[in-house]
Amino acid sequence: MIIEPGIGLLFWMGLTFLILLFLLSKFAWKPILNMVNDRETSIIDALNQAKLAKKEMEQLKSDNEKIIREAKIERDAILKEAREIKDRIVGEAREAAKVEGEKMIASAKQSIESEKAAALNDIKNQIGTLSVSIAESILKQKLDDTAAQNTLVENYLSNKTLN
Repeated sequence: MIIEPGIGLLFWMGLTFLILLFLLSKFAWKPILNMVNDRETSIIDALNQAKLAKKEMEQLKSDNEKIIREAKIERDAILKEAREIKDRIVGEAREAAKVEGEKMIASAKQSIESEKAAALNDIKNQIGTLSVSIAESILKQKLDDTAAQNTLVENYLSNKTLN
């Protein structure tokens, strides 16, 4: 057996449903729809903000890579310049040392030559003094008598012509 509701019950249920539908549409549907629309708008805004943030991050990443490349290029240029400066300073130092060494060698050679000349002059002077001393002692021995002295003077005068 099937139970069928009565017409009065169906009427009151229909009327209650229509009142409830009217109240819901008047007071609940608009706020609920507004909240759903607001929520949808905030979600769309959040998604758009996320897309913008992602684009900005990609832009920042590419900017960072560009800055890093430029920094590497600048670093390489600075290192190259530093190597060139080092090589130039080392070359200048070598050249200065070479010039200074050549000056020292020339000075040493000149000093050796002057000391050699001084030594030769000193030897000549000593030889001259020694020769005079030897000649003097020889002459003293030979010229002890007056006859030998007269012969020596005559030989000397005959070898020299008078002007």
